Amino acid sequence: MLEVLNTHYLYLLLFAKFTKLPRTNSSFTSIVHGVMNKHNLVGKIAWCALIAGTVVLQSCGVGTKEIDGELIGVEDREGWFQVEPYGMVTVPGGTFHMGQSDEDVPATQINFNKQVTIGGFYMDDSEITNNEYRQYQIAMDAADTAGIGRLTQEEINMIAGKKYLPDTVVWMRDFTYHMGDPLMQYYYFHPAFDDYPVVGVNWKQAKLFCKWRTGFLNKTRANNGEFGMPNFRLPSEAEWEYAARGGRDLSPYPWGGPYIRNTKGCLLANFKPGRGNYYDDGFSYTAPAYSFFANDYGLYDMSGNVSEWCEDAFFEAAFPTVWDMNPTYNKDSEPRKVIRGGSWKDISYYLQTGTRTYEYQDTARSFVGFRCAMIYLGRSSGDEF
Repeated sequence: MLEVLNTHYLYLLLFAKFTKLPRTNSSFTSIVHGVMNKHNLVGKIAWCALIAGTVVLQSCGVGTKEIDGELIGVEDREGWFQVEPYGMVTVPGGTFHMGQSDEDVPATQINFNKQVTIGGFYMDDSEITNNEYRQYQIAMDAADTAGIGRLTQEEINMIAGKKYLPDTVVWMRDFTYHMGDPLMQYYYFHPAFDDYPVVGVNWKQAKLFCKWRTGFLNKTRANNGEFGMPNFRLPSEAEWEYAARGGRDLSPYPWGGPYIRNTKGCLLANFKPGRGNYYDDGFSYTAPAYSFFANDYGLYDMSGNVSEWCEDAFFEAAFPTVWDMNPTYNKDSEPRKVIRGGSWKDISYYLQTGTRTYEYQDTARSFVGFRCAMIYLGRSSGDEF
């Protein structure tokens, strides 16, 4: 009998611990005395409560694990739930055929088909706009780099020399004998273009933007006592192509295909449909975000408007080289970086989801922008989305 009482006294101590009831508390003392004298009314109630509590604790896996030296994990780590970042859409994981979906017109032989699997992730529903980039610029101007994390010396020099600003001269430099002065003066700075995609940003500047955006979000979450979100980053080339197809395997365009006009004869993206013809889609240069229909994942302008930086270095034989699960080709010594999607000044071939091309990492263009991605943490069956 004494052994049974000692065992239940230990459970009572555990009960006091989990209910945060001090052992010096008069209520705790009364319960102990009641348990030891279970023949009075208080004792009967306390004894029944203790037995019930013992069963609950044991059924929940608590029991005497701590006493017995069992491994029970670290407490106070609440369940993780990843929220969808503002302005992003979820892209469920899956398998698709990466590579060309139509004739390789220039015979590049750099995008042969390969079946690969992509894990779930989040992606901005449109390219980063001028006004969104301006929020980042203001923070950099004020030297507000709190939470941005570790910076390389090159990135420190970029911030010190204000090399994070878009290069507006691209509107003059990219095209000879072209009246680009108005766009150079107004495109980034005037509110008329706030909702247009930011251009004149090179690959390194886009990477620094992703670092700042991560710190900006996680600084607020830390102040609220929340776990940090994964890093914002540029999408890999495989992620970009998988997202652009919108679940339509082997489709040449985000909307399916093979046509670039709908049944009413309207163009489905902002690009150059014919020689000297830039305006048939309604815009001479870039178009505001969300001007054309989204694909089946809810992503806008995955073809046309501006080409988009990807994380990968460009390599002609990348497809047969990389793994078939979340493939990526990273090589710091390679200055060429992948751009995808085609732009307002490109013909339809470059709008195809399987077309690959590149730009140099330190070169800004009037037709290249970017959007961010974020990994999804956890099993991605698609039900979470």
